[in-house]
Amino acid sequence: MDYPFLPHTEEEIGQMLESIGLKQIDDLYSDVPVLLKEELSMAPSKSEMQVREIMKELSCRNISLDDYGIFRGAGVYNHYIPSAVYQLASKRGFLTAYTPYQAEVSQGTLQMLFEYQTMICEITGMEVANSSMYDGASAMAESVLMAQRVTKKDKVLICDTVHPEYIQVTRTYTEPVNTVLELLKHDSKTGQADLQDLKAKIDDSTAAVVVQYTNFYGVIEDIKTLRENIPSHILLIVVANPISLGMLQAPGKLGADIVVGEGQCLGNNCNFGGPGFGFFASKHSYIRQMPGRIIGETLDREGKRGFVMVLQTREQHIRREKATSNICSNQAHNTLIASIYLSFLGKSGLKEVAYQCYHKAHYLAEKLMESEKFEPVFSGPFFNEFVLKSSVPVGIMNQKLLEQKYIGPLNLEKVTGRDKDCALFCATEMTKKEEIDYITSFLEAMI
Repeated sequence: MDYPFLPHTEEEIGQMLESIGLKQIDDLYSDVPVLLKEELSMAPSKSEMQVREIMKELSCRNISLDDYGIFRGAGVYNHYIPSAVYQLASKRGFLTAYTPYQAEVSQGTLQMLFEYQTMICEITGMEVANSSMYDGASAMAESVLMAQRVTKKDKVLICDTVHPEYIQVTRTYTEPVNTVLELLKHDSKTGQADLQDLKAKIDDSTAAVVVQYTNFYGVIEDIKTLRENIPSHILLIVVANPISLGMLQAPGKLGADIVVGEGQCLGNNCNFGGPGFGFFASKHSYIRQMPGRIIGETLDREGKRGFVMVLQTREQHIRREKATSNICSNQAHNTLIASIYLSFLGKSGLKEVAYQCYHKAHYLAEKLMESEKFEPVFSGPFFNEFVLKSSVPVGIMNQKLLEQKYIGPLNLEKVTGRDKDCALFCATEMTKKEEIDYITSFLEAMI
C-alpha cells in the first residue's frame, strides 16, 4: 500500500503495527462497524451550469429573517446592519480566526481590539475592558469567578430575572470551585429585584450580586437603588444590553463594579443564535483579575505609536495554572464587526437605534393590550421587551403567526417552567408599524 504523504517507510509502518500486535493498517479500524469496500454509489458529475441551477433551487428552499416579521428577542436580536459593516469586516487582512500569539506583528488587529475596548468602556461607563469573551453567558460566569478572586468570598446572589441560560452556564462554570449560588426573588408586581429579599440574603460570605439590565423579562432594573442597598465591599455585577445603553444611563455611572453582556446585537447577524461575543468591563483596580486579553497602547523605541498585549492571563499563554481564564475561543472577528458597527453609528446613531426600539416596543404593547387578548404581567419600566399574559395559548398563537410569516413572542413557560400563558414580546428598529398593526388585528380576530 502506498502512503505518499506519510514520512514513514513500509518497514517502519510494519514495525509500529507489530509493536501493538496488528498486521495491517485496516486492523486499526476493526471496531468500526462499517468500512466501505467498494466505491460510493454517486451520480455522474454535472456541468458547472447544472450545478449552479441545482444549488439555486436548494437555496430557494431556505428562509431568512428578511422574509419574516420578528417579535422575539430573549438574548438574540434582529437589528439593521449597515452594508459597509460586513464589507469592511470581510477584507482579507481581517479574516483570520487565529489568535495572534506573536501579537505585536499584528498591529492592525491589535489596534482594532484596542478601539473596541475603548468603545465598550464608553458605553458601559467602566474604566477598562478586555478584548472579548466567548459569549454573554460565559462572560457572566467569568465575572462571578473574578468577584470571588477579588473579595475572597464564595457566595454570589443572582437575581432570578437574569437570563435562565446565563444562570445555567454560571452554575456549570462555578461548580468545580464550590461557589455558592443563590437566587434572589423578583417583585411579582414590578418585575424588578426584590430589595427585601436582597437584604435578607446578604451576609459576610457574599462576594457579589448579579443583576441584568434590562432583565430577562425586559424590565429595567433600578441599578442605583440596588447599589445603595449593597455594602461597598460586595461587588455589583451588571449584565447589560449594549443597545439599551444608547438611552439608559451607563451601569458604571450607577455604581456597577463589573459590566458584562452579549454583543451579538452590535452588528452581528442572528445566525441561529451565534456566533456572537461577550463583552467584559470593570473598574481599573480589578484589572489583574480580569479574564481574557487586554490590549494597550505604547510607543516603540523610535517614538512611534504601537499596540501590545499588556495582559494575557490565559492558560495557553504564560500563566498556565495561575491563569484567570481558560477560555480559548477567539471572537476577534465578531468584535471587529461590533467596532465597525459602533463607528458607523456613533453616539447619536446608537441613541437613535435605542429610541426606536423603545418607542416601537411601547407602541406594540399598547396595541396588543387594546386587543383585549393580553394583559401586562409587570408594572416596571421596560426597554424593548415586555411580558404579557395571553388569553390565547401561546403555542397556538405562535403557530398561527408563523403561518402568516411572523415569528411570534417567546413562550416563557417552555423556558422557565412557570409563567403559564405568558409571552415575551420584543421590538427593534427593524419592526415596522405596519407589521405591528397587522399582527394585533390578526390576534384580535383569533377565537
